[in-house]
Amino acid sequence: MRIVLVHPNYHSGGAEIAGSWPPAWVAYLAGHLKDAGYSDVHFIDAMTNDLSDQAVAEKLVELKPDVVGCTAITPSIYKAEQVLKVALDHCPDAVRVLGGVHATFMYKQVLTEAPWIDVIVRGEGEEIFLNLIRAIDEGRFPVDRDKINGLAYRDGEKIIATQAAPTVKDLDAINPDWSLLEWSKYTYVPLGVRVAIPNMARGCPFTCSFCSQWKFWRDYRVRDPIKVVDEIEALVRDYDIGFFILADEEPTINRKKFIKFCEELIARGLPEKVKWGINTRVTDIMRDKELLPLYRQAGLVHVSLGTEAAAQLKLDRFNKETKVAENKEAIRLLREADIFVEAQFIVGLDNETSETLEETYRMAWDWQPDLANWAMYTPWPFTPLFQEIRDKVEVFDFSRYNFVTPIMRPKELSRGELLNGVMKNYRRFYMQKALFHYPWRGKGFRRRYLLGCLKAFLKAGFARTFYDLGKVGYWGPQSKDKVKFEFDESRTIADAQMADWEASADRAARAAERREALRTQGKARAIERAAAAKVCGGGSEQMSENDPQLVGET
Repeated sequence: MRIVLVHPNYHSGGAEIAGSWPPAWVAYLAGHLKDAGYSDVHFIDAMTNDLSDQAVAEKLVELKPDVVGCTAITPSIYKAEQVLKVALDHCPDAVRVLGGVHATFMYKQVLTEAPWIDVIVRGEGEEIFLNLIRAIDEGRFPVDRDKINGLAYRDGEKIIATQAAPTVKDLDAINPDWSLLEWSKYTYVPLGVRVAIPNMARGCPFTCSFCSQWKFWRDYRVRDPIKVVDEIEALVRDYDIGFFILADEEPTINRKKFIKFCEELIARGLPEKVKWGINTRVTDIMRDKELLPLYRQAGLVHVSLGTEAAAQLKLDRFNKETKVAENKEAIRLLREADIFVEAQFIVGLDNETSETLEETYRMAWDWQPDLANWAMYTPWPFTPLFQEIRDKVEVFDFSRYNFVTPIMRPKELSRGELLNGVMKNYRRFYMQKALFHYPWRGKGFRRRYLLGCLKAFLKAGFARTFYDLGKVGYWGPQSKDKVKFEFDESRTIADAQMADWEASADRAARAAERREALRTQGKARAIERAAAAKVCGGGSEQMSENDPQLVGET
């Protein structure tokens, strides 16, 4: 049985400026299939190789697959749907499968706009996809598709979702097959070395209102640190990896295992061969301030902090559970430990103004991170914050939900003015860093790394790929009123998806009402108990030491 996995050809002017990233999902999915006996697995990296539909079609015809699998985050969903349309046209007998976060939560939307998709894998893919492959291999698909947990599909005019599958409990049982990837093409620009994105943990115990990861992975699980280091050592040895980024939302949550991970890297001498970076929370840096030298010794050189917003009001709205003062202190601690720190700001909500954009710049310059990134708020349609602001969302062209396009239109700014304000922040921050900081502060690796980061920004800027500036026609402040985002206004929310949203909103409202009723009932009972205590001789005043009830009558 031949299985072909395809990474769709989607590009934006965001994370790509730092490098060409290996699609880790392929390695983990293929490795789990091969362990189960399905070794005829092939991979088409349409994104890295910038393949046209015709080129993908030619490769599919050559491979003659029995199954074509594709994945998609929200901005790549249309490209993924098109890959499977190409598969329908050129390999009509192959089963067409889609997975990923967008399809998981928006399966009704996807199956409405792309009815040629045979089945969607909802949630964590390894075990669900393997069960699906077994059913296809044994001739039980599509007859038994309703018996496989974690799927969605069309049955005539109906869209069916089977019971959700459990999460993968033993992550260490998954042995990724990294051999499918074209390693010479995955480069981390700041250091000019090959880059990997291994996985140490899945899930997140925090519930930031703008994020979907905690909903997708559900429960939080951490791998054995020894197994993770085994994997990294193999990546360095077999594929000459010089930099890796842990794919985890926050690898430092489990402090004990993260320390063990660092100690094992040091014990094997790996920091001399490979450097690495993570995303994490400000609170974890504050907690681990005495351990930062150990982390640096283990090769950790880059930390991206989700500071998110300069105004505490915004932090509260995002449910980040952090304080502005903690952001500044965490950045100072990292810089003192010789760990490069990147501060992430979210901008572009409906209440954004020129003043709040200026405030984020002043905060960034006051805090002095090595790098700063201003990301446009992207209203993922399956997050709590989206449900709160849904009436203000005007654009449903999901291909532009990429952190660099202003999906929301602030009350006091046009989208062009918002983009110009963000570019003004970038220009000022990096111009001062380039002239007065990067070339002169530090030496050796620190200087080389910072100049490499500057090179990545300049390369993307000259190519006009940074923030998709070339596509939208932004050339500076003089063009802010001429920017053309050209959203596909034909893209709307399908009736089936809208009905699902409304039902979810109703359930959430009813649950909120029940919680409020219970709180009210609890308060009433507390008052009743207090009143009863007074009747029995209790009171609200603390008795003095000379009260007759304490000392007794003589």
